[in-house]
Order: sequence, then structure tokens, then C-alpha cells
Amino acid sequence: MRIGIIGGSGLYEIEGIKIVKRIKVSTPFGQPSDRFTVGKLEGKEVVFLPRHATGHRISPSQINYRANIFAMKKLGVERIISVTACGSLKEEMKPLDFVVVDQFVDRTNHGREMTFFSQGIVSHIVFSHPVCAELCAQIYGAGSSLGLSMHKSGTYINMEGPQFSTLAESKLYRSWGMDVIGMTNMAEARLCREAGICYSTLACITDYDCWHPQHESVTLDMVIANSQKNVENAKKIIYKVVKDMPDVRRCACSSALGSAIVTDKKFIPAKVRRDLNIIIGKYLK
Repeated sequence: MRIGIIGGSGLYEIEGIKIVKRIKVSTPFGQPSDRFTVGKLEGKEVVFLPRHATGHRISPSQINYRANIFAMKKLGVERIISVTACGSLKEEMKPLDFVVVDQFVDRTNHGREMTFFSQGIVSHIVFSHPVCAELCAQIYGAGSSLGLSMHKSGTYINMEGPQFSTLAESKLYRSWGMDVIGMTNMAEARLCREAGICYSTLACITDYDCWHPQHESVTLDMVIANSQKNVENAKKIIYKVVKDMPDVRRCACSSALGSAIVTDKKFIPAKVRRDLNIIIGKYLK
């Protein structure tokens, strides 16, 4: 059982990992964001990837999400903890708080590749509850036990970026009842569900977006400063979650694809079968 950790803004490495190897992973979907660090943390096998690459070189819209998640699957990862910086759209969700996201709304507009199923195969996976409830409970419990300011649930609106919101957009999202805003996690959640990987977002609040009368201007300096503070506490949460992680999954995430493939098996191209074997192979026997 391997646990995947995807690091967001400010989290480019995790000290304390007993590194076994750093490897490049090839995928049918191109190159992942960076090399993967495979090692042990708190006695458990972990695989770490910096989402934006070391040094923060990849914009949210340019991340190869399919390659990142496919590579995690290829490396035997069953659960992924995704750490992400975000803005708050609610007064009670304050900068430096943590939100265990349980819903997403997509507002991207660049047609990001968010599915493994194209080019001759179609799948309609159930996505009403887009995260693993079991993993979310573990993350919330870990943060609470450490005395950190945690929010058990929240809706994450995924905007395009890399620019921050206009004031009109920020007010609109608040009127919709959104809780936090970010630029990356929707694609990861969709792809993990297709790949049968448990997924949970640990959202680290850096700012109040631009709607708040005392925080009208979201600056990069503000985001970076709060990201650095959040990162240290996020690592504490990750350490505890990994240490206490049960070996056996009791959720249904691993079998989510079971009844979702609608393409007749005999029409699935041979190349697609080969490329997606680690995801669909057991369903085509």
C-alpha cells in the first residue's frame, strides 16, 4: 500500500522522507510535472510529487494532470493527499485555516484534459461525491488532534488562473455559496476517481480572495508568506495521517470504474487497451 502526496504552492519537498529513489515515470499522456520521490515516511511507503515542479515552474493551466495521476497509479499508489493553497470566500474560513474539501465546482475554460477516457473508449463515472470520505475523515481527525483550525467540509471552486479573481467574480462565487477558491484540484479529483485512487484535498487558506473589505488586494507576497506558514502545519498533518493510515481500504473508490465503461469491449482499440491496462485491465477480462 503506497500513499501519494501531491505538494502545492510552497510544498516542493517533504523533509523526513527516507528516500529510496527519485525517478522519472513515463506515461501514455506525456511527462508528469517532475520526478517522483519514493520513500518511507512514518514507517509507510509514500510517493511525493510537486504539482508545479521544483521551483514552481508550471502554471496551473499547463500542468499535465493526466500524466501525474497515471504515474501515481503506475507506482502503485492507492491513496492521494493533495495539498493546495487557496483563497477563502467565507468570513469564518480564515487565512491559515485548513479546509478538508468535499465538493468541487469547475470554472476552468481551457479545456484541461480531465479524463483518461477518450480516443475510442467512453466512461461515465459517478462523481456526486468526488472525494474519499474515509481519507477526508483521517485528515480532519489528524489536524484536529494537533490543535489546528480545521473545517470538516467545504466547496472548492476551480477557476482558471493564473490571474487571481476580479472583484466581480469573487462576489459572484460568494453568492453561489462557494467556500474556497483555487486553480488545480478538480482535474486531480476526476482523474483519481477514474483510476480507482482515493483522493482528498487539504486546502490551506492563504487569503480572503479580493471580496473582503479589509483584504481588497490579494498580493503575491501575501499568498507566499501565508503559504510558507501553512506548509509547516500541513506537513504535521501529513505525518500524522500517514502514520495512522490503515493498510486496508474500506471505501468504494477502488471499484468506482466497475460499471462506468459504456464502450463495447470489442470496439476498444488495442492501443487504448495497452495504454490504460493498469486502469481498465481488470474490467475487460
